[in-house]
Amino acid sequence: MASHKLVHLLPIIVLITIPTGYVMASPPAIKAAYWPSWIETFPPSAIDTTLFTHIFYAFLLPSNVTFKFEVSDSTASQLKNFTGTLHQKNPPVKTLVSFGGGGSDPKLFARMVSNKGSRNIFIDSAIELARTYGFDGLDLDWEFPKNPEEMASLGQLFKEWRVAIKKEAKSTHRAPLLLTAAVYFSVDFQWNGIYRKYPVESIAESLDWVNAMCFDYRGSWDTSATGAHAALYDPNSNISTSYGLRSWVRAGVPRNMVVMGLPLYGRTWQLKDPKVNGIGAPATGVGPGDDGVLIFSEVEKFNKENGATVVYDAKTVSTYSYTGTSWIGYDDSQSTTVKLKFAQALGLRGYFFWALSYDSDWEISKQASRAWVIG
Repeated sequence: MASHKLVHLLPIIVLITIPTGYVMASPPAIKAAYWPSWIETFPPSAIDTTLFTHIFYAFLLPSNVTFKFEVSDSTASQLKNFTGTLHQKNPPVKTLVSFGGGGSDPKLFARMVSNKGSRNIFIDSAIELARTYGFDGLDLDWEFPKNPEEMASLGQLFKEWRVAIKKEAKSTHRAPLLLTAAVYFSVDFQWNGIYRKYPVESIAESLDWVNAMCFDYRGSWDTSATGAHAALYDPNSNISTSYGLRSWVRAGVPRNMVVMGLPLYGRTWQLKDPKVNGIGAPATGVGPGDDGVLIFSEVEKFNKENGATVVYDAKTVSTYSYTGTSWIGYDDSQSTTVKLKFAQALGLRGYFFWALSYDSDWEISKQASRAWVIG
């Protein structure tokens, strides 16, 4: 997962018509979260599996030379502990291993997908890794393909990956591995003057679902004004969760293949004038936290210790707090619940969090699990 720079999105004009009387079967809801493998103080044994259906191991990378996965002894031990612990929990959850992440080099995946030979090496190694360490599925978090050519190659990867998964499952008489991808909040976008769009046809045919990263719309890359970094609505632009999720549906990805991303952290700014403290208020720099980021448990602690004023903003469906010149934009239980109701009304598959261990005593995770009503 990574910071999403301010972008201007082009309008999407593809419309999907569903025949009258057509009823789609409802697959099981997704209640997922990514587990940051580098946080040693939050082992898999600490995860409350009553709140989730799927947990993603974040992250692994293939060799940038061979495109195979070379797992060290310590990582192998961690992988086995991750799947073993979560499969033995009551209730057990499905486990997926995620490749990439916001901190990885996007050029690695660009090189890998550029020809069939390297794609096959990567695919075979990924499947072998998942089976060796007991994972139920595979997830690709490439942030982000930079042009139409890379998007087309990504589409080829997904198609070939699905074929390989089916073949492996048939030959081993095992359930097919799940295949998912973490994607930009919108199906198409323009960065640095280059328009690109995800390979919708390949995604619809090849993946089980996509995790739309509906956060980081605002952040430390723009310190001129405060912002709701995961706004459901934005009255001034199409950089919003509602726009992004609808764009995936309008482009042709089935609603039951779209999963909404939710942040368990906030972004912070320093106000120019403490008396001007709403969303969009003038700012002079980042606020408390590491590069202007506080995880949710830290937000709650900061608010309590500093007597901060907490405001729910219905216009954007977000929450913010301020005290003195410090300003934090984030999601709490209230804004999360409204977002989930929106996602359910849109007919989406479920939600995921970035990231496990950022919550405060499972506060938001519990509320989300209750709010996503089945049936």
